Amino acid sequence: MRFEEVLAQPKSDIIRDASIKRFEFTFDLAWRTIRAFLDERYGLLCHSPNTCLREAYHQGFIGYDDVWIQMTDWRNRIVHEYSQDFADEVYTKLPGPCEHFQPLDRNLGADS
Repeated sequence: MRFEEVLAQPKSDIIRDASIKRFEFTFDLAWRTIRAFLDERYGLLCHSPNTCLREAYHQGFIGYDDVWIQMTDWRNRIVHEYSQDFADEVYTKLPGPCEHFQPLDRNLGADS
């Protein structure tokens, strides 16, 4: 299931965990795609999610939004300090990031 599809499922521990894992995959794919796009299109190098997201904002691929910063923090916490309480907290907020990935996909695709 893709990220938005798993979010549409009734909540259970398995769906929560699958949603969080899909978020992690999608976020990593998003910032790494931004990194490759900036390098290929503009010769700009960025080596971390924060620097890539900042440059994507400056280039107009994403709007400034605290959600992108929050997503970076969530991704790092998911990878390094996963807990049930944090999983429950993040799960309730995942529809917000999902709404931010779709415009990025359109913006990068429209410019190619």
